[in-house]
Amino acid sequence: MAPKSDNTEGNHTLAKLLVLLISISDLLSDNRSLLVSENLAAIVLRFVNEQNKPLNSQNVADALQKYNLKKTAVQKSLDTLADGGKISFKEYGKQKIYLARQDQFDIPNSEELSQMKEANTKLQEQLAEQKRAISEVEGEIKALQSNLTMEQIKEKGTKLRKEVKELEDKLDKLRGGVTLVRPEDRKIIEQMYSEKISQWRKRKRIFRDLWDTITENSPKDLKEFKEELGLEYDEDVGVDLQSFSDLLPKSTKRPRGW
Repeated sequence: MAPKSDNTEGNHTLAKLLVLLISISDLLSDNRSLLVSENLAAIVLRFVNEQNKPLNSQNVADALQKYNLKKTAVQKSLDTLADGGKISFKEYGKQKIYLARQDQFDIPNSEELSQMKEANTKLQEQLAEQKRAISEVEGEIKALQSNLTMEQIKEKGTKLRKEVKELEDKLDKLRGGVTLVRPEDRKIIEQMYSEKISQWRKRKRIFRDLWDTITENSPKDLKEFKEELGLEYDEDVGVDLQSFSDLLPKSTKRPRGW
């Protein structure tokens, strides 16, 4: 019968140990929850004090997303802080607005405010001066960037000398009486040019006739009507048909007014 007694005592001891372990686990879990709650409340309190402006729970939850905090947990922390007198709050209907307690901040007197304003004015002046200096430096940088490098200057000089040489060679040929365009080619070009001028003159006359017919009894101002339609005369863009006609050889010119 002795062995049975030993087993019974062993079972009782094991049961006690299990109960003790469960109690310790529950205590640790409660402590962890309390620690998390305290840390959350500290984060929320620090944020509210730093902002020092009216906030609702959504404002706080959005700002503290980096901590992966849910709105319900933030709301609970705000209510806990408010109930504990660590922050202030006011109710507007169903919404609560939270605010840092103002008695924790040093409120400057009128003299200190004046000094702060003077300091702010000086800082603003320094900032404006720094901006001007930065603008001047940026202008100098742009000017330097727009200048050609020595390599680019040499390259451009070589190109210009080549162009000058080609033009001088061409000028020497012209001075020597060398024919650069064959007579038959010249005649073809002159005929094509004359035809284009004739077409230009013809289409211009057709447009004038149509325009005069359309606008003969129109009550609109013709200049405004023309701008409304997006029309432009040759003269509006600095083009003169007669000046192009004058380029034709005398044998192919048409009398003025054609």
